[in-house]
Amino acid sequence: MERLRKAVDDHDLDALVSCFAENYRNETPVHPGRGFEGHEQVRTNWQRIFAGVPDIRAELLRTAVSGDRVWSEWEMRGTRRDGIAHIMRGVVIFEVADDRATSARFYLEPVDAGDDGVNGAIGRAVGDPATGPT
Repeated sequence: MERLRKAVDDHDLDALVSCFAENYRNETPVHPGRGFEGHEQVRTNWQRIFAGVPDIRAELLRTAVSGDRVWSEWEMRGTRRDGIAHIMRGVVIFEVADDRATSARFYLEPVDAGDDGVNGAIGRAVGDPATGPT
């Protein structure tokens, strides 16, 4: 995880891609259509991220290891080319073999700085407009 974090901070695309097995599989349970296979898609994704957020930095907040599984909590931040702040936070659960990620369950999401509170968020989730901010 530290090697991956450093590759992000250094914007070293080759070092970053080398953290992933060739047959790497990414699952995004909250957005199933975003899953993919292969480390070449990792390269494509990060080329776009480095281009779109040229000052991106990664912080590895916490990790826990259980066998070949690494639970990692991340914060990634920078400024997009259009001047808008880019902040993502969440968890990625990696499976690792031979010091490379072979798969991940990806829960890293853009931060929603909305101020509608818990009631508003639950109201949106369940389709109940009667619950307002608090």
